[in-house]
Amino acid sequence: MFTGSYVAIVTPFRNGTVDEKALGDLIEWQIERGTNGIVPCGSTGESATLTHEEHDRVIALTVEVARRRVPVIAGTGSNATHEAIRLTKHAKSVGVDAALLVTPYYNKPTQEGLFQHYEAIARAVDLPLVLYNIPGRSVVNMTPTTVARLSKITNIVGIKEASGNLSQMSDVIAACGDRFVVLSGDDALTLPLMAVGGKGVISVTANVAPAETAEMVSAALKGDWDRARRAHYRLLPLSNAMFLETNPIPVKAALAMMGRCADELRLPLTTISEGPKAQLRQVMTQFGLI
Repeated sequence: MFTGSYVAIVTPFRNGTVDEKALGDLIEWQIERGTNGIVPCGSTGESATLTHEEHDRVIALTVEVARRRVPVIAGTGSNATHEAIRLTKHAKSVGVDAALLVTPYYNKPTQEGLFQHYEAIARAVDLPLVLYNIPGRSVVNMTPTTVARLSKITNIVGIKEASGNLSQMSDVIAACGDRFVVLSGDDALTLPLMAVGGKGVISVTANVAPAETAEMVSAALKGDWDRARRAHYRLLPLSNAMFLETNPIPVKAALAMMGRCADELRLPLTTISEGPKAQLRQVMTQFGLI
């Protein structure tokens, strides 16, 4: 259902508020450059520091600007199940195509707790749901066994896998079958994951290199592995640079260098420090982005 290169889009700020014009312009540019879908309000979109009103507005605006030209998968996860249900219901009401639901963070649920969390959301909201496993941020790792149980629920259609563990990703693909889409949550692992059956990526790097990321994913989906490998190795230094500091610090700095949004984040995130900024600028220059 959801395959290809999806951008985990940043939320631009200006003077402390969401810069709606910059966000709209970014979405238009992404679509023009071949991105297959937009994912607002994920980790890269600083969802953790958006108010509920801002969160709802960013999703609604994304749907308005996208105008059904590409799918919108809205980040609606929370560590409180009732809150995730509310966010997901709102996202459905404004016309998203699916919701992306991060594993609950901080409270460290058991595997049974994870299953019941997602089952409750799936029962409450009739919308395609994509799981999101990112133990580096949420502390809890959703196992392939739990993912396989959840994949049997009709409207749970896929997972963004950001465990960094290709063996685990392979186990998920083997356990869940063709109906269930596995997308990479680690840019550098997109091609390896697709080689074992993954169907694309929800990408940070696509914020600054949408056409190149989409080209790599498209080539892999077509089985043109030589072209996909060339694109992978061209993108690799840029993808690595996106994580010189905590995401989305580098990608916002990169977009600012490109003149596409202000280099503004919300505390406790701060702008990129000078050493990594110099490294980032060098990579961006070598790639031809600035």
